[in-house]
Amino acid sequence: LFPSFFLTSANNFAMKGKRKTLNAGDVLSAMEEMEFQRFVAPLKESLEVYRREQKGKKEARKDKDKKADSEEQDKSREEENDDDDERMEEEEQNDEEEVDN
Repeated sequence: LFPSFFLTSANNFAMKGKRKTLNAGDVLSAMEEMEFQRFVAPLKESLEVYRREQKGKKEARKDKDKKADSEEQDKSREEENDDDDERMEEEEQNDEEEVDN
C-alpha cells in the first residue's frame, strides 16, 4: 500500500508540472509531503554523486569515440595515400609503355 501511495503522490507532482514522466524532484517532493524529510538530504547527495559519475562516464565515452574517429580518419588517409601512390605508379608505367611504342 505504501509504494502505491508514494507513487501516486509523486505522480501528482508530475501532473502539476504538466508532465507525464516522474523525475527525481517529484519523488523528493513526495517524500517531503509524506514527512520523510530526514531521507531527502541523503538522497539528494546520492543523486548528485550518481549524476557526476554518469557525466564522467559520458565524457569518457565521448573522448574514446573522438579518439577512435581520429584513428579511423588517419587509417582512411593512409589508404587514400596508398591508392594514390599505386595510381601514380600505374600511370608512370603506362607513360613508359607509350614512350616505348
